[in-house]
Amino acid sequence: MSDRLENFIMKSLFFIFCIYFLLLTFQTTIAEEQTVSIPFGAFDPSFDTPVENWYEPPVISIQKGDTVSWINDDQEGHTVTSGEGPGRFGWMGSDKFGEPDGFFDSGRFMKGESWSFTFNEDGLFRYFYTFHPWMDGIVAVAELIPDYPHDSSGNKIEKFPVIEYTADGLIELDLTWEPNIIKTNEKVVFIYQTYDPTTSSSLDKMKYDIILIQNGDEIFRDDGMTSVGGDYRNFIFEFPGPIEIRFENIQSGGTSGIASAARAPAASPSLRTVTFTTIVYKNPDVTFTDEIVVQPARRFEIPYEIFVAIILIPLGFAVAAILYMKYGNRKID
Repeated sequence: MSDRLENFIMKSLFFIFCIYFLLLTFQTTIAEEQTVSIPFGAFDPSFDTPVENWYEPPVISIQKGDTVSWINDDQEGHTVTSGEGPGRFGWMGSDKFGEPDGFFDSGRFMKGESWSFTFNEDGLFRYFYTFHPWMDGIVAVAELIPDYPHDSSGNKIEKFPVIEYTADGLIELDLTWEPNIIKTNEKVVFIYQTYDPTTSSSLDKMKYDIILIQNGDEIFRDDGMTSVGGDYRNFIFEFPGPIEIRFENIQSGGTSGIASAARAPAASPSLRTVTFTTIVYKNPDVTFTDEIVVQPARRFEIPYEIFVAIILIPLGFAVAAILYMKYGNRKID
C-alpha cells in the first residue's frame, strides 16, 4: 500500500470518527433555550410605565441544562445579576441596592444586545439589576427527570420485574417498585418475589434482610420472611440521589423450591446477596410529607403439622356430626 493511499484512508477514518462524535454529542446534549425580555420602560420604577414587569416573564421555569437568554429591549443598559434584590420599594430611602451571590453576572449590556447563561444546577435563582434594583426576576430550575425507569447508571429498565440471581445461582429474586420513577416525599412500594430458577416454583418462608443505601449511606434496614413466595416494603425518600436495594442473609427454608433449598445451606453469606439500583429524583411538586409509613406486620411461622391439624380437626368434627345426624338415631333391628 502506498503512503498516499494509507494517508487517505487514515484521514477518511478520522473524518468519519469526527462526524460520528459530533452526531453523538448533539443527540445527547440537546437542551432548550428560553428567552427573557427586558422591555422598553423597565428603567422607570414608577407605576406609570408602559410595561407591567421589568423582566418579561418575571418568573421562568426551566429544566436543568437549559439556557436562558436575556434580550435588552429597553433604551438603557442593564445587568442580570444573581442574588437578592431589594424589590420595587425596598430600595427607596435605603443605601441597599441588593446583595449579589456571585452565581452569575452578565455585566452591563446595552440596547439590542443579549446575554445568556446555562443552568446546570437545579434550584430557585433570584436575580436583579444592580443599578436599577427595583428590577428583579426568578429562574426556577427543575432537575430533568427521565420519563422511563432506569438503574443508577442511567441504563433503561425495559420491563418489570427486574430479575437478579444469587451468586450461587440457586435463588431468583424479582423486584418491582411503584411508582417506577422514584421521587422524594412520595411513598414507593418495593414488591418482590423469590423463585427456584430450576423449577420456577416460589420459595416460601425465605428469610432475608432488606437494606436501602443512598449516596453510600445505609438509610433503612429490616428483616423479613416471604409469604406465598413474596413480600413488600414501603418507603419515603427525603433526599435525591442514587440508591441500592440490597437483599442480604438470604436463607431459603420454604415448602417449595425444595431442590434449591436442599443444595443451598452450605452457601456463604456473600453468595446470598442480591442488589438492585435506581435513582431518586427531587420532587418539584411535593416539598415535604407528613405521611407515616407502615411496614408489613411481622409474620410468625406456623409448623406444617399444626397448620394441618388446624384444618383437619374441625373438619373431622364436622364430618362426625354429619354422620351422627344421618345415622345416629336409626334403630338397630
